Amino acid sequence: MSGAVDAVLDQPLLWLVVTLLAYQLGLWLRGRTGAHPLAQPVLVAIVVVGALVVFLDVDYASYAEDTAVITFVLGPATVALAVPLHRQLARLRGFVLPLLTAVVAGAAVSVAAAVGLVRLLGGDELLARSMAPKATTTPVSIAVSETLGGLPPLTAALTITAGILGAVAGPGVLGLLRVRDHRARGLAVGSASHGIGTGRMIVDHPVEGAFSGLAMGLTALVTSVVAPLLVALLL
Repeated sequence: MSGAVDAVLDQPLLWLVVTLLAYQLGLWLRGRTGAHPLAQPVLVAIVVVGALVVFLDVDYASYAEDTAVITFVLGPATVALAVPLHRQLARLRGFVLPLLTAVVAGAAVSVAAAVGLVRLLGGDELLARSMAPKATTTPVSIAVSETLGGLPPLTAALTITAGILGAVAGPGVLGLLRVRDHRARGLAVGSASHGIGTGRMIVDHPVEGAFSGLAMGLTALVTSVVAPLLVALLL
């Protein structure tokens, strides 16, 4: 029996298929539940695939090798977020200065709050440096973490967690705060929850998705500049 299981697990691209099926399950659940906040395809896929990897004791290197194509297409997929923004260019009129101000302020607050919270709760400097760039998209957060002297794998986990939390709770919190402007809603979620949050906003509203994608890119750029300065100042 063990030999048969090992033979199946050794099949090339097995985990690519499993990951895509898990994401498809997430899409199905989102549709069946009326887009419930917890029925986020990324969250469902992480839970399902993570459980299988742990239960079957699969080496991460094997999983990463099977799913390398997904990692490869993340770059083009991120660039493709410019398409919905291009369709909403008219909505940028009179909004550029507030947008840039909000992104710069948001990135600075995110880094400072992360470092301050870790230190306040008794965390060490390494954890603070790893957590500082959590609001940027994962490839950028990993690169910034390396620059800051953090632990890139931990930063990646924190970044993904922040993205999931933002996608699940972000729109609801904005609703409670009575933020109705679709541009502001997209800007807020994209700044805090990068690509995962942007995926949620694209489904919710085209304007929110477009501005979330823009905020994601600008936040990554600003954080890569301000994070080293703030971390050096605070630590």
